[in-house]
Amino acid sequence: MYKSQKITVIIPCLNEEQGIELVLRRMPEFVDQVIVVDNGSTDRTSDVAHSLGAEVIREPVRGYGRSYKKGFSNATGDIIVTLDGDHSYPPDAISYLIEAFLHLEVDFLNASRFPVRDSRAMSFKHKFGNLVLSVATSLLYFRWVRDSQSGMWVFRRSILSDMILESDGMAFSEEIKIEALRNSKIRFEEISIQYSSRMGEIKLNPWRDGFYNLWFLVRKRFAPRAAKLATPRPE
Repeated sequence: MYKSQKITVIIPCLNEEQGIELVLRRMPEFVDQVIVVDNGSTDRTSDVAHSLGAEVIREPVRGYGRSYKKGFSNATGDIIVTLDGDHSYPPDAISYLIEAFLHLEVDFLNASRFPVRDSRAMSFKHKFGNLVLSVATSLLYFRWVRDSQSGMWVFRRSILSDMILESDGMAFSEEIKIEALRNSKIRFEEISIQYSSRMGEIKLNPWRDGFYNLWFLVRKRFAPRAAKLATPRPE
């Protein structure tokens, strides 16, 4: 518990046995529930996570968004924190983020990786792609977003019932922010964090995923609002 709030941390993983050990060893003690969603790993990711006390859930259908939806459906915390299993996002910044989240009295806090202080953490190509996607998000949704592709967020679990989350892939990261931005009832803010070099293999295809995410932004903006999907409603 953190100031009477139950905290759930969700970590999607695909072959992250190196990174997930470091992530879980740095997890703050006040976190009530740590969910590692194994998205079809062929290494020891699940075994390592389980040995370090995480709740391991398997999602056999590949997809970043698919993994998060599985994690959300099993989350019990009042506040959900997300981060990757490759040790690129700082687990020991969770208390700082939650403190900012509560102080700002928001419902969704995005952890921006910019400015990137570790020159090895992100290539120029990735920085440029993130800039293009963040500017596109800002223009399409009329709100400046510094890092539309960040994978570390803090939000109230209760807001999931007000979101239509369609993407099963990498576009999920921008989609959940879009859903927060376009809902007048959800208070959205950003705060910078330290971003580090990832451990293990790189799964992101910058050209394929970048162009798809750009197309997804435009389609999401101008497509008619879909009927409410089966996003898990918090109890």
